[in-house]
Amino acid sequence: MVQGKWFAPGQPLGEVLPVREAVFGAAGPESDPLSWNCLVFWDGVPAAAGRIWWQDGAFRIGDIGVLPDYRGRGLGDLALRLLLFKAQSHAAREVRLKTPPELAGFFARLGFRAGAPEEGGAETLEMMIPGDAIDLDTCRNCPRQDCPSRK
Repeated sequence: MVQGKWFAPGQPLGEVLPVREAVFGAAGPESDPLSWNCLVFWDGVPAAAGRIWWQDGAFRIGDIGVLPDYRGRGLGDLALRLLLFKAQSHAAREVRLKTPPELAGFFARLGFRAGAPEEGGAETLEMMIPGDAIDLDTCRNCPRQDCPSRK
């Protein structure tokens, strides 16, 4: 079973940090005073994480990661959708993130647009989506017409 869990700003992140450390090589602070963090479980095991915070007039998304053994199961997509739902529920005007260019397609599927590469090279790309363009309907662009989820 797949489940999600939220951690409010300032709440201890003991369950989140091992995922971050395994994916990114660094865990970050024990409690993050600025971010909402989500954790996605696969059969009770923490498998994916991400966070969202407010900075410089926009919501920012970061640290979306999936443990290697759980990749390819849609957990990164679920973490991103949870974070976008949080932004949408707070009437976000825009959501921004930074990503390696090779991961831009993952975010573009949900409407993020790429800006200019960061100064100093093409190692990081900034992407954004206007708040009114956030669309969490998983069926709208799905090619399956015989899916039981369709009305």
